[in-house]
Amino acid sequence: MKGFNIALVGATGAVGQQMLKTLEERDFPIKELTLLSSERSAGTKVVFKDNEYTVQKAEPDSFNGVDIALFSAGGSVSKLLAPEAAKRGAIVVDNTSAFRMDPEVPLVVPEVNEQDLFNQKGIIANPNCSTIQMVVTLEPIRKKYGLSKVIVSTYQAVSGAGAAAIDELHTQTQAILNGDDFTPTVLPVKGDEKHYQIAFNAIPQIDKFEDNGFTFEEMKMINETKKIMHMPKLSVAATCVRLPVVTGHSESVYIEVEDENVTVQDIRNLLEEAPGITLQDKPEEQLYPMPAHSVGLNDVFVGRIRQDLDNKKGFHLWIVSDNLLKGAAWNSVQIAETLTKLGIVKV
Repeated sequence: MKGFNIALVGATGAVGQQMLKTLEERDFPIKELTLLSSERSAGTKVVFKDNEYTVQKAEPDSFNGVDIALFSAGGSVSKLLAPEAAKRGAIVVDNTSAFRMDPEVPLVVPEVNEQDLFNQKGIIANPNCSTIQMVVTLEPIRKKYGLSKVIVSTYQAVSGAGAAAIDELHTQTQAILNGDDFTPTVLPVKGDEKHYQIAFNAIPQIDKFEDNGFTFEEMKMINETKKIMHMPKLSVAATCVRLPVVTGHSESVYIEVEDENVTVQDIRNLLEEAPGITLQDKPEEQLYPMPAHSVGLNDVFVGRIRQDLDNKKGFHLWIVSDNLLKGAAWNSVQIAETLTKLGIVKV
């Protein structure tokens, strides 16, 4: 049987499970599948393509003979085991922030910079979920009309903070409806000093604050956008907000292009033909993207495209995507598919 030897680290987690589902839906050619996790989850039974697999504890020798290793088990695990996997000949696609800003590691969104995969040295980084959906939208605009400024405000789902955050949203919502008391313990950041209600609320903090007043999540978006688009001098600013939505990140994005003759219809026409994008922009019919309608779909959805009223080079866009799919699992599997398409990994 022809195919690739695939290892999946974090097989029992939410993103790991979504990666397995995506591999199955895409019918990725797999010769041998190795499912890995922490010692705590080792021994768990997982079904893939009607076959039952036993999840094993991830160790350096787990990657012997592996062609592609998909990682989604936290940054500390990636830092420890990704170099070991690469040392043994595997190409790692890492879904954590561990290597994203490492100059030796390509940070890849296939619709934007698949050619960077040729520069990999055994490890490839999957970008932040919010960055991915934004750069998929901005790249065709940049290529045709230039790009000088990006200001983004995100409205992010709680699933981006993990299963505990989803549980907290559900329990707080029920408590409020019942008139019961509750004590927040997870959001905005589990390891931070204060925790706030997420049900019926909006929290303008995702990850911890840096010395410059921006959060780590905001700085990830700023720095990753510049790296992926190869524009170190691009003006980028971000404000990241957590909303009581389970799945689907939304973004309000203001951009300035370099071509002063661009129209809204020009951008609509461009995005309608762009890979990985579904245009939903008919305000006269109240057609625009919403997170509830993005769940389970691989595309990035774009609408509410408007020209700025004071700057003819300025445009406003509304961008929505399933953060567990294009923001994580699908982009990782898509990188794996692209590695095979480009002949970087061969059967």
